[in-house]
Parts: sequence; C-alpha cells; structure tokens
Amino acid sequence: MNNPVGWFEIYVEDMTRAKAFYEAVFGVQLSRIESPGMEMWAFPMQPDGFGASGTLVKMPGFRSGGNAILVYFSCADCAAEAAKAVESGGKVEKEKMSIGQYGYIALVIDTEGNRIGLHSMQ
Repeated sequence: MNNPVGWFEIYVEDMTRAKAFYEAVFGVQLSRIESPGMEMWAFPMQPDGFGASGTLVKMPGFRSGGNAILVYFSCADCAAEAAKAVESGGKVEKEKMSIGQYGYIALVIDTEGNRIGLHSMQ
C-alpha cells in the first residue's frame, strides 16, 4: 500500500519570487519541467525514496493563496525552516508546536499567500 500523497502542486503568480522563497527555505534547487500551457518547477525527488514530490505551478486561471490544501514539508527542525521562511519574505502563522509522539509542526505563509506546513521529529 502506498502513502496517500503521491504528488503536490503549489500554485503561484510570481514564479521568480516563489522559486527563490522555496529554494532559500529548504536549501534545494528546483528544476524546470516542460509542460504546455503552464510553467512548472519541480522539487528534487528520489524515485525510490520515501514521501512525495511536486512542483510550483504558474498557470492561467489558477491563483495562489486562499486554498484549502495544506502540504507538510519534512524538516530536521521545523523552527529552522520557519525562520528561513521569514528571512525569505514569508511569515510564520503558527510557531513550532508539539504534536506529541508525532513530533512538531509549524505553519508559514509563503510569498504567494499559500499556507504550508513544516514537520520535524525534533
């Protein structure tokens, strides 16, 4: 049985700004995916690795922010990535908090108005 999330897309309006935000917060390089009618930049992925990968997407008619989908990114310490989010133009909506035996979470708002979750075990 597979994990329930197989892919995610984060819709953006300013790809340059959004790409810079995610690369700075998570210390990764996004790579362009050629797709007709939209601009897509993929997060790094390991085909045989644990978890899901996805993309930033800029597509006519799909606005950023205000959505009801919450993607959690795995982190070593979610407080560190939350601080990087602020340094990169985002804001912290919910500081690091315990979720008991399941670790810790923090919620941040990216530069496009999207809420994302950060999860760590420490």
